[in-house]
Amino acid sequence: MPIDAHLLLLDKDQVERLMQPADVMEAVREAFVLHSDREGRVFPVVREALATGGIFGIKSGDVPSQGLLGFKAAGFWPDNRKRGGEPHQATVMLMDPATGRPLCVIDGNAITTLRTGAAGAWGLKTLARADSASVCVFGAGVQAAIQLRFALDHLPALEKVRYVTYDGQPNPQFESAFSACCDMSLAMDKNDAVATSDIVITATPGAGALFDAQALQAGTHLNCVGADTQGKRELPDGVLARVTLVVDDREQAKRIGETQWAPSTPSVELGDLLTGKETFHRQPTDITLFDMTGLALQDLTVARMLYQRALAGRMGSSIPWPW
Repeated sequence: MPIDAHLLLLDKDQVERLMQPADVMEAVREAFVLHSDREGRVFPVVREALATGGIFGIKSGDVPSQGLLGFKAAGFWPDNRKRGGEPHQATVMLMDPATGRPLCVIDGNAITTLRTGAAGAWGLKTLARADSASVCVFGAGVQAAIQLRFALDHLPALEKVRYVTYDGQPNPQFESAFSACCDMSLAMDKNDAVATSDIVITATPGAGALFDAQALQAGTHLNCVGADTQGKRELPDGVLARVTLVVDDREQAKRIGETQWAPSTPSVELGDLLTGKETFHRQPTDITLFDMTGLALQDLTVARMLYQRALAGRMGSSIPWPW
């Protein structure tokens, strides 16, 4: 690398212009496959509470055969809402594995949102009943919206949506984003919404059980997003014992995912299902659960796509970054 090397910066607007959902789906699938084949490594996650009230984390990994190395520094700062900002914050850095030099710094909020939505879609496509027509969504924020958007895009039979908010009040902005493409309404009873839905999506801060265990019926699929830190949970006791459990990373799910509450539960990694290393033939009464903790490889494959597109299109801000 020459002494006059440069560092590329991609801000939020540039990332959003470069990123298309279909391409993110493929990049996320590649991440699952790389993880299954053990070509990509996922390093131990850092996830720590701060004195400021925020939670700071680092997810990192590499793909040696592809020269891909990097990390995402991210977390959750709830007080940002009082400042008029987004509580979720993320920054991705790609690095040259041969020299350790940074190549690109990317606003990671949109990456996190879309890659998590895409991961959820792969869970649904792989595990949910193909005729699933109804969904119950816990949450009405950014992640709940992207999970629902990908679900509607990839499950053609899905048409009825019931959503649950933390205060039981309707969210007009959330409803208006989807009311034109589905039958959407606020759930009056969370347990009834779970019991009458083919799919349950939980996308909350993970402060505690969201519904009663007995509400969960045979044949349901769950995508669980909110448990991403030790101590977080969205499911009541007893659910994991009833499900076919699928995770993105087995050890990570035991540390910070929903699986932490029953770590001895047998599980399969989604990447192994996508590669055919493991098989699952859903029966009508099976309850399936995808415990989503987020793979660093997902951030890196999406970031690499953005970096390559930005270079080809001469986008971003290139600043001197000499040795």
